[in-house]
Amino acid sequence: MSDGLPRAFGAPVVSARIRSAPEDFFVEEVAGFEPSGEGEHLLLTIEKRGLNTSFVAKRLAEWAGIAEMGVGYAGMKDRHAVTRQRFTVHLPKRVAPALDTLPSDGLRVLESTWHNRKLPRGALAGNRFVLVLRDVQGDLAAIEARLQQVAAHGLPNWFGEQRFGRDGGNVASALAMFAGRRMRREQRSLLISAARSELFNRVLAARLADASWNRGLEGEVWMLAGSRSVFGPEPWSDALAQRLAAFDIHPSGPLWGAGELRSQSRSAEVEVAALQSDDARALCAGLEKEGLRQERRALRLRPEGLSWRWLQPGCLQLEFALPPGSYATAVLHELGDVADRPAPEDRSSEST
Repeated sequence: MSDGLPRAFGAPVVSARIRSAPEDFFVEEVAGFEPSGEGEHLLLTIEKRGLNTSFVAKRLAEWAGIAEMGVGYAGMKDRHAVTRQRFTVHLPKRVAPALDTLPSDGLRVLESTWHNRKLPRGALAGNRFVLVLRDVQGDLAAIEARLQQVAAHGLPNWFGEQRFGRDGGNVASALAMFAGRRMRREQRSLLISAARSELFNRVLAARLADASWNRGLEGEVWMLAGSRSVFGPEPWSDALAQRLAAFDIHPSGPLWGAGELRSQSRSAEVEVAALQSDDARALCAGLEKEGLRQERRALRLRPEGLSWRWLQPGCLQLEFALPPGSYATAVLHELGDVADRPAPEDRSSEST
């Protein structure tokens, strides 16, 4: 996570390293539905190590002898990690190839069944993480106090650095695209997402600056926890206060697009003021021209079931679950400076 982003609970309390090996970053999809048990789509639960999701999708397509568009998955998962996720393989009127003929280098099939539709993006209830931080430096009491703050109060729902590419270059590329540079279709989608994410993060940073990221402002638009449903603005009330305290609702920020902001009054003023720089205005204009509509995203994130234990001195294991579209790196950022890469002396753990 960028060092330029603020933290909700003060200065870093941790210096550490993650992904010394893929096993130090484990993520498992929380299924959003039960398979139908019949249909034309072979539904596979796959564990992969050191492979990105699109590479596995391509391998599945080659194995099944179909076009890559016939493979579905709910979300992209990290390469330098051990991950478990579902894929569907469209096999209309065809016998599924034997699973033992699927190249197994870096992946294994945990479950196999049939389903009646392709797995669409976002079709999951969330992701469960088990992370191991190594070479941890910092005061033990301060580290545990910070974790208790995050568990009790949640944390800012940043878009993670994965959205922004190497050295954050996707935002500059998005500006170039909006200025007329031609891009491939798959690049366009990536850069549009980066532009939206950058603008959201800027608004969230402004809400941290005025200490309103976890409370309502006048004119607030509220998002229901665990969904994309929003409501408001509406007058502040004891009922809203109780729902906010119970993490049933969260304040929200804009995913920029064409149309009027739904927020009003002070909430809208903060959002507009955060996006007044020349590059922010160019990103806003580009997204509007692309035809995207205004949407919202929760400003606050609460890791479910956050727990931690010391495996040994200097080695901290974290476990938690996050809703779809939220980033484990946001949790690490709130702790401090966690180097999200293998140690320089251990480059052999990186996959190609």
